[in-house]
Amino acid sequence: MPQITLPDGSRREFDGAVTGTAIAEDISKSLAKKAVAIKVDGELRDLFTEIDTDAAVEVIVRESEDGLDLVRHDTAHLLAQAVQALFPGTQVTIGPVIEDGFYYDFAREEPFSTEDFAAIEKKMNELVEADLATHKTTMPRDEAVAHFEKLGETYKAELIRDLPEGEEIRVYYHGDWHDLCRGPHLPSTKHIGKAFKLMKLAGAYWRGDSRNAMLQRIYGTAWLNEKDLKAYLTRLEEAEKRDHRKLGREMDLFHLQEEAQGSVFWHPKGYTMWLALENYIRRRLQGAEYVEVKTPQLLDSKFWEQSGHWAKFRENMFVVPDEVPNTEGDGPVISGEATLMAMKPMNCPAHVQIFKQGIKSYRDLPIRMAEFGCCHRNEAHGALHGLMRVRQMTQDDAHIFCREDQVTEEAVAFCELLAVVYEDLGFEELKVLLATRPELRAGDDEVWDRAEKGLEDALKAANIDYDYAPGEGAFYGPKLEFHLKDAIGRSWQCGTLQLDFVLPERLDATYIGEDGNRHRPVMLHRAILGTLERFLGILIENHAGKMPLWLAPTQIVVATITSEANAYADSVAEEMRAAGLRVETDLRNEKINYKVREHSHAKVPVIAVVGAREADERKVSLRRLGSKESRVITLDDALQDLTHEALPPDLKEG
Repeated sequence: MPQITLPDGSRREFDGAVTGTAIAEDISKSLAKKAVAIKVDGELRDLFTEIDTDAAVEVIVRESEDGLDLVRHDTAHLLAQAVQALFPGTQVTIGPVIEDGFYYDFAREEPFSTEDFAAIEKKMNELVEADLATHKTTMPRDEAVAHFEKLGETYKAELIRDLPEGEEIRVYYHGDWHDLCRGPHLPSTKHIGKAFKLMKLAGAYWRGDSRNAMLQRIYGTAWLNEKDLKAYLTRLEEAEKRDHRKLGREMDLFHLQEEAQGSVFWHPKGYTMWLALENYIRRRLQGAEYVEVKTPQLLDSKFWEQSGHWAKFRENMFVVPDEVPNTEGDGPVISGEATLMAMKPMNCPAHVQIFKQGIKSYRDLPIRMAEFGCCHRNEAHGALHGLMRVRQMTQDDAHIFCREDQVTEEAVAFCELLAVVYEDLGFEELKVLLATRPELRAGDDEVWDRAEKGLEDALKAANIDYDYAPGEGAFYGPKLEFHLKDAIGRSWQCGTLQLDFVLPERLDATYIGEDGNRHRPVMLHRAILGTLERFLGILIENHAGKMPLWLAPTQIVVATITSEANAYADSVAEEMRAAGLRVETDLRNEKINYKVREHSHAKVPVIAVVGAREADERKVSLRRLGSKESRVITLDDALQDLTHEALPPDLKEG
């Protein structure tokens, strides 16, 4: 007689094995109508799953986060089913849920076209209307391989062969069509609904390996209702308008080119923004008593071997062979593996080397060591994306070396600093995740228990609400992930705080404790912006290029109505520059409306229009970006207002 514990703590007993459907019906008929799945002891299962032992059970309805994931998973199957119905001979491979939707990879000799989408979507809608029931079967490994090979599904057969011994081979049917899948799934196709849309085509190597066959990937999005779908599509349109690559060209901020894949050419205006942001965060760090350091780009591979990065990240590192003189002949000889050098992908091993110089006492701790460190990672060409995914990046990186009894205090202080910075930069909505131990990790479970508890204690001490991200921790420690939300509702993970007991051990970092013995410091790896490149991209898109005055590369353009005001325009610009403002003049023989349109397109925040009258009265006519109204004020008042407005947020305090 299984006893079922419900989320509210109540218990229900059943005479024998019971399905999720029966449990939902036992609770209420209305719940049974809305139910699409269950969670058994926290694990998502099909609604028709039978439970024959005591368990905690939650009934999942379609209008929930889990329900949305199921809708997207089933829509991927729906896509595959429709494609095979319309294009016989197409093989299906894999089709996972991704953020905001799904994709499916297909093996087909003829290329798909986006013109095929309408027919595929029509067929998908027909399958939804058919209300095809879902059921699951299991097969022995050899039988499953033979079954899919008979169907001509060689990719599925390969997947089955590579599954671990003893793995249950599950096959899900939607009507007669079926697919190898772990599940779970919705009870029938009608529960998917019709709030889906196919979005784009792409190429993808089988299993992500360039040595394998190229497949055709169809991306789609799926939502719980038409309203959510429409809102998402509107958000995409808005995101396209805000694309930092497009705005970067229009505002003359930066460019990228083939000869420097993944590295940014910053133009004067873009680098002005960079410096404004870097100097702001530097002042915040100085106020929090960080010391700034600078470490080499190239380090001997032995450091990366000791730290563990060589085994885990070697394929993402740029490796440079060291050269030694050839004493027996002309020309250099490349030395062996022991003298390989690597461009640093992160700063932490280098910061440990600075910490190890000289003897450190417990009284010296904490040491908060910051670096705007330029790092390199060998990202795949296909993954590169403007400023958001680059190969050369500069991190607002820091490592806090502290005693274990200082972890909570330091972590709380970091969380408070991060919150201040994000608020200064215009991001008020923040989500925090505690990412726990991954499958591949350094250190034993006892160390990870202490590290995870340390971060949980800090979150509780800081009174911060958080969720878990199981298995998403870093290689040598759990971490806090800080996800901010931008102006159009997109989430970006930028800040991070990682608690690390492992690296100080591996790189032999010690301090002298109060007892006179050597102890290992704890390392807190932390960043607020993440990388300056990516954060600037986020800022550009968040503000749609209309940057706050302190970040704008050109803060003011003084534009003349008539050439008679040229001398006055020059003097206005000179006084503004003397007050610390970034100013340009536009003395061209063009109509003022033309000048205003042009500078507005370049996202200049303030245009100071001057003519003969303004020159006579020592005034300016200020026009703000996005406004059709002008405000005529004295030059002295303009200088006072604009210089205060142009101050970075930290300098306005007090």
